[in-house]
Amino acid sequence: MIRTVIVDDEQHARDELASLLNEAGGIDIVASCGNAVEAIRAINRLRPQALFLDIQMPVLDGFEMLGMIDDEIMPHVIFVTAYDSYALRAFEEKTLDYLLKPVEPERLAKALEKLRLVVQSGERPDISTEPLKRIPCAIGSRIKLVDPDEVDHAHSDLSGVHLYTGSGSFFTELTLKTLEQRTDLVRCHKSYLVNVACIDEIRLLDNGLAEIRTRGGQNLPVSRRYLRHLKDVLNI
Repeated sequence: MIRTVIVDDEQHARDELASLLNEAGGIDIVASCGNAVEAIRAINRLRPQALFLDIQMPVLDGFEMLGMIDDEIMPHVIFVTAYDSYALRAFEEKTLDYLLKPVEPERLAKALEKLRLVVQSGERPDISTEPLKRIPCAIGSRIKLVDPDEVDHAHSDLSGVHLYTGSGSFFTELTLKTLEQRTDLVRCHKSYLVNVACIDEIRLLDNGLAEIRTRGGQNLPVSRRYLRHLKDVLNI
């Protein structure tokens, strides 16, 4: 059984696709999500092998969502959309397949055959992703989109990843690794990223450690492992 997540903002579309996948067999639908934030949470937690993803969704579209998934847990992606105008970009993103709504069982069968072959071979997805322009943060039933340039620093703890900005702190489902790879935030500690434009000073401590003070008045630890890289970024 191939562990699979379905993402579509329309419930009936998710239900129809789930019905077709169940009829086809060999697919274990581990989550059905109505937006990108729900989907990223499910992917981080469940590590699916396949993702059936709508493209045109409110707030965050399917292409933007792909850029928010950690490369190490990226599933094989099959786009499902009502618009054929996205086909070229889907090909450029190196997704596995592209299905038009309403999905025909015969066409789905061909996509599933591709999926089974790559899963059986152990081949990893090679999705092309772009730098993040927005970071989704859940606030109750709302999704706030934070500009990475407005982030003072990011911190990971047992509850997840928190972004700190001039207007407050926000929780995001994105991992520190994804933020490090796809924004200009720089790693200073295993649990911290910092916006170098927000650094007010760096204080060197004993044993090769250091501490950052941000312009927002926050003190952040700098571990020996990341101090040299941080100095290189700052040209000091």
